[in-house]
Amino acid sequence: MQRKLIRPDLSEVKEKMTREAKEKEAAKKKMPPPTDTHAENYYFLKQMNKRTPMAVVLADGERVEGYIEWYDRNCFKLNREGAPNLLIYKRQVKYLFKLEQEEKQEEAEGENTPRKTK
Repeated sequence: MQRKLIRPDLSEVKEKMTREAKEKEAAKKKMPPPTDTHAENYYFLKQMNKRTPMAVVLADGERVEGYIEWYDRNCFKLNREGAPNLLIYKRQVKYLFKLEQEEKQEEAEGENTPRKTK
C-alpha cells in the first residue's frame, strides 16, 4: 500500500498567514475610546511649556491666577507669585482661560466705547 502525499494549496496557506497577521496587527493597535481625544493633555502641556498666565474660575465662583506647573489625570498645580501654590482638582474647575485674552478684550472694549469731545 502506497501513501499518497497531500500538498496544501499555496493560496490557502498565504491567505491563512495574511489573516493571522491582520489579527495580530489589530490586537496591537488599541484605539483610544472616542471620548478621549487628548486635547486636554495637549492644552495643558502647551500652557505649561510657555508658562502662560492663566485664570482659573472654580465651581464656587472664586478666581485664582497663576501658571500651570504640572498636571495629572485628576488635578493640576497652579504656581502663583506672592501667594502659596495651589493644587486644584479638575472637577472643581468651572473654566479656565489665558489672562492675555482678558487683557485684549478689555483693550478692544475700550477702543469701541465712544469718546467724549469738548
